[in-house]
This record gives sequence, C-alpha cells and structure tokens, in this order.
Amino acid sequence: MRISKVSLVAAVLLASCATSQAQEKSKGKADVSPAELKAKIDYCKTCHGLQGQGFRGSYPMPRLAGQQPEYLENQLQAFIDRRRNNPVMFNVAHVLTPQLEKALAEQFRELNPKPLGGGPAGDVAEGKRIFGEGIPKSDIPPCAYCHADDAKGRDAFPRLAGQLSDYMYRKLANWDKERGQDKSNPDNSAIMQPIAHNLTESQIKAVAAYVSQLE
Repeated sequence: MRISKVSLVAAVLLASCATSQAQEKSKGKADVSPAELKAKIDYCKTCHGLQGQGFRGSYPMPRLAGQQPEYLENQLQAFIDRRRNNPVMFNVAHVLTPQLEKALAEQFRELNPKPLGGGPAGDVAEGKRIFGEGIPKSDIPPCAYCHADDAKGRDAFPRLAGQLSDYMYRKLANWDKERGQDKSNPDNSAIMQPIAHNLTESQIKAVAAYVSQLE
C-alpha cells in the first residue's frame, strides 16, 4: 500500500486540525503538586534514563527528553485507549490524571541531555538524505515535512533528534503490531503507517542512525 502526496497533505491538514482542537482542550497550567510530579518523574526515569535520555538494556527504552508535550500526552492516551499496544505502558498510563499527563510532558520537554547515539556511522549519510529528501520512487516524503528540519518535531509530531537508533528501528519495523490498533479511532500517527510499510530494513536503519546522533 502506498500513500500519494495529495493524500499525505490532506492527512497532515486533518491532523493539524485535530492538534488545534487538542490544544484548546489542554490549555491551562497542570494542577499537580511538586511532590506528586517528582515521584512520578523519578518513576519514569527508572526505565527512560536519569535525564530522560533513553536506556539500553534487554530492550531499548525511548528518549523522552526534549519531546513535544502534545505528542507525549497523545501517546499516553493512546496507551490508555489501547490504540497503541504496550502492556507495560498501559499499566503506567491508565492511572495518570490528565493534569499529571500534562505536567509530565511539560517536565520532560525541558530536559536536554546529549544523545546516546549508537547508530552505525556508515548509515548516517543515507539517513540524512532520506530525512531531507524522502524517497520519491517509493512515494515516501521527506521526514522533515512533519518532524521539522532539525528533527525536533512540532506540536503532535514527535521529536526524533537524539532518539535511540535501536528503538527507532523496532518501532518502524513493527509499526502495524503496535500502532493504530483501533481503526475506528485513529490519530495523526496513522500518517506513518504506509510510510513505515514502504521503507526497507536498510532504509529504516539509515534514518534511525541519522536521527540518533542529532542534538
């Protein structure tokens, strides 16, 4: 299955509308006590690294530091709704209040540790080309269209800069097994389904290597 450029633009516009609506709903400072927020942040850091930089163990844990708050809030809700499949994160997320979700997202947005890197250096140049130019023959648009030229994302589109390369590879290579699990209730991540499907294994590894070393 391929996504045309027209369809992509339409999808992005629809997602932008949804983003604006979500922003209206989430206006206002989160009403969470400092002690409650610190306790939950410390809990998150046991898996995601002491500065939210990600962690490599038996399974790569994603970087949360510097992430777009709206994206983090949306993904927490996706875990709760089981639109995104991850049993561990469902258990973590479903006990959070909307106020705490917002406070956590804002807190992680302020962290800015050095990236852990880890992607093969030989793949970086190809990954940079795909990120900036896309792959026209495969109907794959530039990653920068949604994730910004610096890969730091915007609004509901996530930051990729500094993300662990092995985490990125796992997510893109297994997209259909985790994302979009409720077809009747999609979010803007649905834009990525055909893109992830059309990327080859080597192309995924190249993009993951490129973004992993960006600060």
